[in-house]
Amino acid sequence: MVGHATDLPRNLYSAEQVRELDRRAIEEHGIPGQALMERAGKVAFGVLCSRWPLARHITVLCGMGNNGGDGYVTARLAHQAGRDVCVIQVGDAGRLHGNARAAADAMISTGLTPSPYDHSKLATADVVVDALLGTGLDRQLSGEWEEVIHAVNERAKAVLSIDIPSGLNADTGCVMGSAVRADVTITFVGLKRGLFTGRGLECSGEVLYHDLEVPAEVYREVEPSALRLILASLQALLGRRPRAAHKGRFGHVLVVGGDEGFAGAARMAAEAAGRVGAGLISLATRSAHAGTVCAARPEIMSHGIEDPNELPALIEHATVVAVGPGLGQSPWAVSLFTKVLEQDRPMVLDADALNLLAADPVTRDHWILTPHPGEAARMLGCSTLEVEADRFKAATDLQRQYGGVVVLKGAGSVIAEANEPLGVCHQGNPGMASGGMGDVLTGCIAGLLAQGLNAGDAARLGVCVHAAAGDFAAKEGERGLLATDLMPWLRRLVNPGAS
Repeated sequence: MVGHATDLPRNLYSAEQVRELDRRAIEEHGIPGQALMERAGKVAFGVLCSRWPLARHITVLCGMGNNGGDGYVTARLAHQAGRDVCVIQVGDAGRLHGNARAAADAMISTGLTPSPYDHSKLATADVVVDALLGTGLDRQLSGEWEEVIHAVNERAKAVLSIDIPSGLNADTGCVMGSAVRADVTITFVGLKRGLFTGRGLECSGEVLYHDLEVPAEVYREVEPSALRLILASLQALLGRRPRAAHKGRFGHVLVVGGDEGFAGAARMAAEAAGRVGAGLISLATRSAHAGTVCAARPEIMSHGIEDPNELPALIEHATVVAVGPGLGQSPWAVSLFTKVLEQDRPMVLDADALNLLAADPVTRDHWILTPHPGEAARMLGCSTLEVEADRFKAATDLQRQYGGVVVLKGAGSVIAEANEPLGVCHQGNPGMASGGMGDVLTGCIAGLLAQGLNAGDAARLGVCVHAAAGDFAAKEGERGLLATDLMPWLRRLVNPGAS
């Protein structure tokens, strides 16, 4: 049951939850811990052989805990298979105990003896197996541990991490000072949520999974702490359109934004709402921009609004209001934002709408907030580093403070909704780090919300469609990827059955 990233389980767990799964498997279902360790090592060796079939020289780095024990089993099997194996023990070997000690002794009995750390063994290896530190890491690394990890990242030709890249926090995806950058990570029993957000995506490489034959009953009483979002499952929310459908059936999105010099942001949000299927799209923007937007995209009903008192008439005809793209924080922006908040409509807030909200916080149940980490930090009154240190906590705190549904953008976007598991979208790519991508996402979510999806589903599907569109568009190269390059892919992805 080794799965690629496309067929991994949905459920994500904290490190404590995975320890509970292990405990239940051992104590309640009678699977010895040593048997689980043997299975883990066997699976890791199988991955090593399948990914690097020609690799002859293997260096295995083992720590002092059960993760190191998995490494000893892997090394033993590689040695017995005729590979040239070097095992490096990092940390005090005298502290090995329990199953890890037994695994080390079994390896030594085959004639393979651990060696002290020697960085030269990294550069000569075809593959380095990282079995240094497991999911229990909760402190910043220093000293020899940090030195070894730096050397792995600088010298290793290829890296297989067992269970989690050493130095990565399994709960948050935060690097604890230094972390191994693996080519492949094989993880066991439960998917660790830190692999799929923040720095976890960068460090883990391709993630593979095996349940080590743990019975399904073990999982039934341990609720996952988050869920991987799977586009194919969410696309089913859209269904087939009736032949007798008309534009009014699919909602009317009003985008409010586009202060002087920022018309493009509002225009992209409006077009994205149309590309995901909204029946009607309007834009309330500066008068100087209204004509140019209409000329470039005539399907957008563009209105020049200088007096905020003209806005309620437009909102009255809207199903959803998306406010923030290109809005700015000028007196004009503040007056429009204030007027939007006076109305009772489902809303999607982004960009400067979130900065204005941070300055004067209110709570609503019927909106979707889409902050990037900097905006999230302003909304929570903390630093961006604190947000990125635990993206799951930040998204949860935002939802509790501001209500509605929160999309914390970035690598491994996190979606928080009251009384629902956190959602994680780990698709997307670095090419999407360019201007306008957030505006397109705002339009995607607003357009889906307008078509009748509830707020949580609109946010989850919108994030996944947006990320997948970015991945398709990036096939021609990540550098130079523009937000508008996503538009044709958005249309294809909301019509998955189209030829």
